[in-house]
Amino acid sequence: VSKRGKNLTHCMMEIAYVCEWEKRPKSNHCPSIPLVCAWSCRNLIAFTTDLKNEEDDKDLSHMIHVIDTDHPWDVNSINSGHTEVISCLEWDQSGSRLLSADGDGQIKCWGMTEHLVNSWECTQSSSVDGDPIVALSWLHNGVKLALHVEKSGSTNFGEKFSRVKFSPSLTLFGGKPMEGWLAVTVSGLVTVSLLKPNGTLLTASESLCRLRGRVALADIAFTGGGNIVVAATDGSSSSPVQFYKVCVSVVNEKCRIDTELLPSLFMRCTTDPVRRDKYPAVTHLKFLTRENSEQVLLCASSQMGSIVECWSLRKEGLPVNNIFQHRSPVVGEKQPMILKWRILSATNDLDRVSAVALPKLPISISNTDLKVASDTKFFPGLGLALAFHDGSIQILHRLSLHTMGVFYGSSGSSQRVGEEPAIKRQRAGGPTLHFKALQFSWTSLALVGVDNHGKLHMIRVSPSMGQLLDMNTLLRHLLFLLEYCMVTGYDWWDVLLHAQPSMVHNLLEKLHEEYMRQNQALQQVLSTRIVAVKASLCKLSSATAARACDFHAKLLLIAISSTLKSLLRPHVLNTPDKSPGDRLSEICAKNTDTDIDKVMINLKTEEFVLDGPPLQSLQQLIQWVGDFVLYLLANLPNQGSIVRPGFGFLRDGASLGMLREMLVMIRIWGLLKPGCLPIYTATSDNQDSMFLLFRLLTKLWLCSRDESHPQDPDETLIDECCLLPSQLLVPSMDWLPINDGVITKVQSKHPLRLQFGKPYTLPGVNPNTQVEVFRSPASQRMDHLRCLHLGISPTEDSKACTRCGCVTMLRSPNKTNAMRQWEQRWIKNCLCGGLWRRIPSTLT
Repeated sequence: VSKRGKNLTHCMMEIAYVCEWEKRPKSNHCPSIPLVCAWSCRNLIAFTTDLKNEEDDKDLSHMIHVIDTDHPWDVNSINSGHTEVISCLEWDQSGSRLLSADGDGQIKCWGMTEHLVNSWECTQSSSVDGDPIVALSWLHNGVKLALHVEKSGSTNFGEKFSRVKFSPSLTLFGGKPMEGWLAVTVSGLVTVSLLKPNGTLLTASESLCRLRGRVALADIAFTGGGNIVVAATDGSSSSPVQFYKVCVSVVNEKCRIDTELLPSLFMRCTTDPVRRDKYPAVTHLKFLTRENSEQVLLCASSQMGSIVECWSLRKEGLPVNNIFQHRSPVVGEKQPMILKWRILSATNDLDRVSAVALPKLPISISNTDLKVASDTKFFPGLGLALAFHDGSIQILHRLSLHTMGVFYGSSGSSQRVGEEPAIKRQRAGGPTLHFKALQFSWTSLALVGVDNHGKLHMIRVSPSMGQLLDMNTLLRHLLFLLEYCMVTGYDWWDVLLHAQPSMVHNLLEKLHEEYMRQNQALQQVLSTRIVAVKASLCKLSSATAARACDFHAKLLLIAISSTLKSLLRPHVLNTPDKSPGDRLSEICAKNTDTDIDKVMINLKTEEFVLDGPPLQSLQQLIQWVGDFVLYLLANLPNQGSIVRPGFGFLRDGASLGMLREMLVMIRIWGLLKPGCLPIYTATSDNQDSMFLLFRLLTKLWLCSRDESHPQDPDETLIDECCLLPSQLLVPSMDWLPINDGVITKVQSKHPLRLQFGKPYTLPGVNPNTQVEVFRSPASQRMDHLRCLHLGISPTEDSKACTRCGCVTMLRSPNKTNAMRQWEQRWIKNCLCGGLWRRIPSTLT
């Protein structure tokens, strides 16, 4: 690229990282063995490899490998127990369960053990003995969201992302969707397995049509009316591509399957005299989206090349014979309509296609929307990816099939449409490296591919699709996709791939502005999610790393506040609609007194009466609140710079008010159980530490409670805060854990070379040094959720968040109900909503 004088930052696709096995296995080079890869909405990737180990000749093709994209070296290889090669992998809509199917008709459902992404177990299984599975899908749960590019400038999230009326494949009593999966076998059988509420499996099988035939390729899609559409072909391009409607129901506790034949099609290349026998085999058959059964992509290939066609199902008027043309028309009579497949577009002759990836972003692709996309220059979700046997990848427009960009492999370069051809590079001897499996991320900003040598390649796809965009337009597109991830709950790791450190500040400001424009109810729903997004953005830049600490502390503060308030119970049952926690917030907001005891007098203290054991067990959370208040106030005089942790709280009136409420609550509890109070080391025996901290905190809160007109702290307050370290011992707050993910390392344009199982092979990172920002290497390790010190070298097994790196012990040391309730809040997800991964005690 540099030889041609092109700017690498404008390239459409580039390698982010490549992860390979330490001892490279030998490839079988068997074209009949499928290689599959699946990317979940939580940014977990499952893949298989058709490889053998060099040393013991062990076959790895029956293994399932699961990684999270930020820690690709931490691969969990599952011994699947499949007796034949795995042919299909499918994540469910929540991204927490995985289906696998093999060439012997065995289907297995995998779930996380103890909610850990690197620990899996088989929870359910079904089989169609001896009948290989060619297509597999979870039943649809009825949730479909539409993304409106034309309204990207709207201030309302409800207009940008709307819920589409869509029926589940099967419903239980009350309209709740029933879980299960559907599979198509090579002999033309469709099999359905339903998960009953009691955990048992209900299975049934039925032939797709009366005359069963060989099904070499198949795909599954869903209609808005709750039906399922199956596309199938016997693998010959001269044979028709058949479509079937499948209806699933439960009658008398038995699963029933009804099938119906739909209009079929012949590929156009077989009717073209020039290409009649040129592409004899259909190698890829895909619906453009799982929720759109009216558009299908077909690829026919030979040993030398391929051709791709896009077809659409349309309603057309049925022509009437001339003999009926002159009769008198009946009033209200309409022309009879018929469904017919029409070709939308086709490519020219291509190199041989090895893999196809379709985008998952739910944008509408009508002609109007395509015009909007060209006007707004929003291209994510418009292109599909084709991988070729020469190692290259092309992005084609999903409807017109025009080339939008080309990627020439990890050893080559990227090229925009309209540039001169790439300089021919020297090819190494031996088989060509090419992708055998390819998958788009859920925002279409990244591609993952597994090549024929077992390497996993992460490729970032530019949101501009190679077009030159100004910075404001690029920021608007990234902001739009971050908002989409916030609303849907999907992981936004692939969006962060394109957020350069220089963009972080603007993205934070614009994201906050858009959030504040939403209604109060939606703000409450997204309150913690936006803090998590801001925290992950701040980690990308050294200038904003301290703010990441603040956002992490804010997540913990919100969680502790809601937990402590939830312990309060009204003294009398027939109380007004406000809970004790709401009354506490209201009184503390109105009463601006700096004397904590005067504020406490206005509260009904009987509502704060709790038994001794719950209060004592929560002492470490109460201690964290007390230490945090002292840390903020003691560091107020020298926090004129944004690079110090805690700066973000100085103007955050809501958070300071929350801390003030908790100090009042803790003061009341201290009267009942003095042992639950936070412990301070004071220089004077008669020092009332909480009284002093509350007075200073109230003064700071009064300066910032009006967010529209914040005031700077006066000199008297700053002087009093300067004296705090001489009155109380200021604790060293433990902020963020080790940030060992790749997302902060791939901001440069140099691809990372990683190895599975080796977490310390990141360039420029010494295994013996800590990559922490605000902690010395010899400091104590923290359990960030229990607020406990674990020592310098903990021996307990722990788990870490895949997103923020928060660390907590795997086993609970607590036996009290109050602390167990706190721990249950984080059993599935971290504070920030990220997933847990197990880390051994030696790496904690």
